[in-house]
Amino acid sequence: MTVAYETTPLVKPTGFREYDARWMFGPDLNLMGVRALGLGLGTYFAERGERRVVVGHDFRSYSLSIKQALMLGLVGAGCEVLDIGLAVTPMAYFAQFDLNAPCVAMVTASHNENGWTGVKMGVGPPLTFGPDEIGRLKEIVLTGAWREVGGGTVTEVEGVAERYIADAATRCTLSRPIRVVCACGNGTAAAFAPEGLRRMGAEVIEVDCELDWSFPNYNPNPEDHEMLSAMTRAVLEHGADLALGFDGDGDRCGVVDDTGEEIFADKIGLMLARDLAPNHPGAKFVVDVKSTGLFATDPVLKSAGATTLYWKTGHSYIKRKTAEIGALAGFEKSGHLFFNDPLGRGYDDGLVAAAAILSMLDRHPGEKLSHMRKALPVAFTSLTMSPHCDDETKYEVVARVVADYEALGKAGGSILGRKITEVNTVNGARVSLQDGSWVLVRASSNKPELVVVVESLRSEADMRALFRDEVKPRLAKQAGVGKYNQEI
Repeated sequence: MTVAYETTPLVKPTGFREYDARWMFGPDLNLMGVRALGLGLGTYFAERGERRVVVGHDFRSYSLSIKQALMLGLVGAGCEVLDIGLAVTPMAYFAQFDLNAPCVAMVTASHNENGWTGVKMGVGPPLTFGPDEIGRLKEIVLTGAWREVGGGTVTEVEGVAERYIADAATRCTLSRPIRVVCACGNGTAAAFAPEGLRRMGAEVIEVDCELDWSFPNYNPNPEDHEMLSAMTRAVLEHGADLALGFDGDGDRCGVVDDTGEEIFADKIGLMLARDLAPNHPGAKFVVDVKSTGLFATDPVLKSAGATTLYWKTGHSYIKRKTAEIGALAGFEKSGHLFFNDPLGRGYDDGLVAAAAILSMLDRHPGEKLSHMRKALPVAFTSLTMSPHCDDETKYEVVARVVADYEALGKAGGSILGRKITEVNTVNGARVSLQDGSWVLVRASSNKPELVVVVESLRSEADMRALFRDEVKPRLAKQAGVGKYNQEI
């Protein structure tokens, strides 16, 4: 440790991501850097004409000190800080409505390994920052362009956790017993999710619900194999109706059905959309471009007049578009689910998502979740494949691939004997075919990689052919595309 480290802000520029900020605490960010981040954030809020901000923190051993340093900066920039204490991210979003606060700054690294920290930020609920807001914040912080003014305050607000749990519980009132495995991976959600589910009327079986910031069993990420395996084991051992797995900061919810099968978030979204659409004629839904094409072809959604927009991958993008077009719900494949009025307030909340899933089950007393899964039209979707591509070149590579697909589509071209019906370019190229199958190539938001997903409505063999005979050779023509993390 040096004198400079204790007295000079350290903020590694790469910590500013597309829609939040994350660093390794210590080598990439110090407490003086956190204070500088608070000053920059408060200055940006002032540029937006706001100063009232909700602040919370997850339970990692260093999060409280990081939050305090952040609040020093916010106060220095003239903010009225409302400290809600230990929280999950959706509790901070809820507090914006509960406390009439336009701004939020939640200290969390979500499901990242211990040692990481970060801040999820927003102004104008239920929206969170996107690239434009993050870009301006980064500029202010890295150039030291913040403005220190007087009048900043801090108020510790009591009772938000209780009001948050009570509000989430109103989203579902079970009429029959449903046995639920609640898995939290020892993350912050363990302090709130089990109680919320019990208040909905569920019989709750807790799995890894003791707070432990060292994450002794697995990282609290319901997309990871280790957490899903723990959920599956618990469902089968206890004869549960389902398992709900909450990520480290409680804004995502993963699902395992009564047979121990994982249901990816896009398929859960489709099940929820099928259940909701008949009661909300003309409903709109938003999904990210990695999601199943069944939203566009499903007969239940078509008969209800429902429409689905495929949009950019990323919780901030889906949240913003869901609000912008007044969609009933938005589903992001990593597990962020968004519900607008009357089902929610538009932000991603694992507990509100759980309420929607339990309500769906409650409305169909004769059906198990596995029955609903098997009732979906069949689609064969690949794993996410990620060939290496340097950050400096990946967007150029994707731009060339997009141009190739657009030209092929305009020329009336086909892929493996099927005509191209649409080339969606909101996030790379999602190329839809006349039978509902599709391929996707996009740039990873936060890694030196491309993202490749393919889906066939015909067969698993056809799904593999779409990758092997179409996408892989097309990318092989591009300089700079390297080895895949996995292949099908």
